[in-house]
Formats: sequence, C-alpha cells, structure tokens
Amino acid sequence: MAETVRDRLRALQGSVSGRTVKQWLEAGRVRVNGTVVRRGDTPVVKADRVELGAPLPPPFPAPLRLVHADEHLVVVDKPPGLLTIADAGERQHTAYRLLRDWVEAIGGRRIFVVHRLDRETSGLLVFARSPEAKGLLQKQFQLRTPERLYQARVDGVVREDEGTLTSRLTEDRSLRVRPTRDPDRGREAITRYRVLERFPDSTLLELKLVTGRRGQIRAQLAAMGHPVVGDRAYGSRRDPFRRVCLHATRLGFTHPEGRRVVFDSHPPAAFRHR
Repeated sequence: MAETVRDRLRALQGSVSGRTVKQWLEAGRVRVNGTVVRRGDTPVVKADRVELGAPLPPPFPAPLRLVHADEHLVVVDKPPGLLTIADAGERQHTAYRLLRDWVEAIGGRRIFVVHRLDRETSGLLVFARSPEAKGLLQKQFQLRTPERLYQARVDGVVREDEGTLTSRLTEDRSLRVRPTRDPDRGREAITRYRVLERFPDSTLLELKLVTGRRGQIRAQLAAMGHPVVGDRAYGSRRDPFRRVCLHATRLGFTHPEGRRVVFDSHPPAAFRHR
C-alpha cells in the first residue's frame, strides 16, 4: 500500500492525532519537496522530503489596520465606532482588547494605552509594548510635544482661512464635554485650524491639537457654530456619510529609541465629496 503524506507525518511526529494533521494541512504548514500540500492522502515515496513548517502568525485583528509595529510600540488605524479602551457599556470589543489578544498570540507580553480617540473618531493611535515605552510616550503627550493632526468636515462655511480655538472644557451632567466661561472650572484646550476646502454647506478643516483633552475638537467646533458633520451629540443635523467626519491623519513623536517618527493616515475619500 502506497505511503501518504498523512502516514509520513504520523511517523515523523509520533502519536499525533488525525485532527491535528488535518489542521496542519489546512493551514498550509505541510510541504513535500518544497511544495505546499493540503491533502493528507497525497502519495509519497521514500525519496520525498516531507516538512512541517512553523505555525503561521495570527492575522492582525479587524477592523484595526496595522500601520507600524516594533519591539517598543504598535501604531494602528482605528475605524469609527470602536472604543479605544473599555467603558461601562462595552468591555470586550475595544481597540485595546483586540490588540492585546493579538500581541499575546504572537508571543508578546503586554500592551499599554498611551492616548485615546473617541469612539466616533477614526485614525491613528499608538500603543506601548512595555512600561518603559509607555512612560516615555506619555511624558511627551503631557509636554504637548507630539504632532497630532486631524481632518474634519464641519457644518457651514467657515469664513476665516485659519485660526486658533482656545477655551476651558468641562463635563456636563451627562458627561458630555462642553466649553465653560468660568476661569476656575475645566481644563485649558487649544486647537489650531486651517481651511482645506469650502463646499456650499460645509467646510473641510485641518486641525492641530496643542492640548489633547477628551472631546476637545468636537466640543470646540460645536461652540464655534460649526459642529462636525454627523456629530448629532454636538448639534449636527446632517449625517450624509453615516459617521462623525473626524479623522486623526498624522501622529508624530520621538520613538523610545530616540529618533523622530511620523505616521500618516489618509482620511476617507468621502470627506471631500460635494
């Protein structure tokens, strides 16, 4: 009776189960003379070289997109609708949880949150892979040295070509971030903006964070009279793109190894649709 790939694998690997052999074959780990085979009944002769390759790395977890990974950090592109970390209403499906599970699956240790994006905001996020890297990165955010650019489509036509939004932000009873005129309340928030394109009923802005408060851009633009398109929580009455039109397009900082790094993410093409 002719020998098969399945027979050879069992002879080479000892008391391995048929189910395990099937999994190896389906995963593309088995090669005969350098060629991947996926059928256990493939015949082989004595001179054939049957090899079992290393397990394939787990796929990067959707809906996150991997931008960069090294031994110190991971940079991802987060879609809208996904929390950065858990809150009282959602503890499982978060960017942190997806990334943590992936890092563990590839043999890493831990992952650490450095900063956050709102659930409704898409774009670039950096996570640290060690307490030391976390400390170095968070120190930069505290000192306001990272470069953080966003693009937003806002309601109405913004008249000034550029400007600076300065306010103090606090939370109302529903925990929504709002500007306050009380100098003794809230925290200072500063955002610079410039017009990229004007449309008949809206404007595309580039925004640069000087500070990085929670909900800063959305709250300040709403107070300016130009809420982000689709941001019903802050007064937008339109939702033509079925999302809040705010995207973190650039993230630049000093890498834990000492070099300057900059990552870019293109905003959705819909942001420029008339």
